[in-house]
Amino acid sequence: MPIKIPNNLPATHVLEGENIFVMDADRAYSQDIRPLKILILNLMPIKSVTETQLLRLLGNTPLQVEVDFIYTESYVPSHTSQDYLTEFYGTFAEVRHKKYDGFIITGAPVENMEFEEVAYWDEVAEIMEWSKTHAYSTFHICWGAQAGLYYHYGIKKHQVGEKIFGVYKHHLCVENERLLRGFDDEFFVPHSRHTENRKAEIEKVPELTIMAEAETPAGPYIIANLKRRQFFITGHAEYDPLTLKAEYDRDVKAGMNPNVPSNYYPDDDPTQPPIVRWRSVAHLLFANWLNYYVYQETPYELDELNKDDMD
Repeated sequence: MPIKIPNNLPATHVLEGENIFVMDADRAYSQDIRPLKILILNLMPIKSVTETQLLRLLGNTPLQVEVDFIYTESYVPSHTSQDYLTEFYGTFAEVRHKKYDGFIITGAPVENMEFEEVAYWDEVAEIMEWSKTHAYSTFHICWGAQAGLYYHYGIKKHQVGEKIFGVYKHHLCVENERLLRGFDDEFFVPHSRHTENRKAEIEKVPELTIMAEAETPAGPYIIANLKRRQFFITGHAEYDPLTLKAEYDRDVKAGMNPNVPSNYYPDDDPTQPPIVRWRSVAHLLFANWLNYYVYQETPYELDELNKDDMD
């Protein structure tokens, strides 16, 4: 089934070129079907890149998905024009009265700051509180995961001595959990961050389960409160093949002398094309989330969501 996105969104052309079925709003409204309603709080500066990465995965399932995008009013990104935001995005004030099957919070380039120092922290905290009663399941990515663990459970992030940068081997920590259905015993996922959440601190919170983790230094990868259908993803399965390369090349050009991303280039040689090891994992992760934690359980009429559903 297709993913329904705003008319004229630039990601449409990229996705159609990859044979991912998309439809614009006009065609979707003519169909007699109740699509899954997903809200995305996109905190990345260049909105279109993150949009395409997420829509590629949300659109590659048998389910029809309708996506709304919002940005923060308390801090307007400088890398995306106001015209673009006006055409394709809304604000929290415009959607706070709605209910959603699923909610995604992206990463953000602010991980070296304390949460309370981030210009839009109060707004993000308000949105995360709202999500407890207005979104059936939430999916937090990278900084979004750290922010969610901090806001909901008081788990702090910690600076690491050397940037966690590369494609790391992971293993499963639980058996027979639906989110991980189809995963291999070992799998690879990209990470790119200067901070971490420590396993020992996560394990002190009884509501949380570490579902998958990576070899050192990446650590816990998927953390969940399964009862509340909250998922905290510390890596970037959604990354494009060249995302890490672009980041590495940027830092080299800036004279930052970065480490070559681990397990990314053949023989760690950045003159060679990188090897993609995470594509299937990304599709499984998002498809399983949509199917088992959103589609299978959310009520047909979203207005019927109540406190009992969210507990």
